[in-house]
Amino acid sequence: MVKTASTMLPLGTQAPDFSLLNVDSKTVSLSDFADAKALVVIFMCNHCPFVKHLAPALAEFGRECQANGVAVVGISSNDVANYPDDSPEQMVHEAENRGYTFPYLYDEDQSVAQAYKAACTPDFYVFDKDQKLAYRGQFDASRPGNDVPVTGDDLRKAVQAVAAGEPVPEPQMPSIGCNIKWIAGKEPSYFNPAGTA
Repeated sequence: MVKTASTMLPLGTQAPDFSLLNVDSKTVSLSDFADAKALVVIFMCNHCPFVKHLAPALAEFGRECQANGVAVVGISSNDVANYPDDSPEQMVHEAENRGYTFPYLYDEDQSVAQAYKAACTPDFYVFDKDQKLAYRGQFDASRPGNDVPVTGDDLRKAVQAVAAGEPVPEPQMPSIGCNIKWIAGKEPSYFNPAGTA
């Protein structure tokens, strides 16, 4: 595991398209969320301790967003040949066990992660009603072992602002997590195998 930070994709970036298989075996596409007040895209996985640390709060956050007209989608892009805990079959169990009500999609060839310049799990993106990037960064300042409570404050405030058509509060702090497990030979140019301090 390499501790990795968000790449901080430029604000205003149009959401890259995707069309991926959900845990319910249906295909979910970016266009499915065209009418949402905001769209939250979370690059995540099953086995990462940083995701596990937030998982109960993520499930609650997802339900809260969906009740308020904000779409949420989780995407797992890890190399399942080397990390079988992140396989699509295990994703089905994870979604059920965690109570995720949002789509949890499998990015088998990792092209969607690379299009979003996703680097870590979890990595969070919030797009406005026009699907332009308004926030990228952390859920909150809590990390495994730092004794900071999990609140979701940073992401929640960003979503509330975007849904209301208001600017997102600054500063935007990068998420920190395990690196996305790239397929050997397919690591993107922005992958830093040394990680972050």
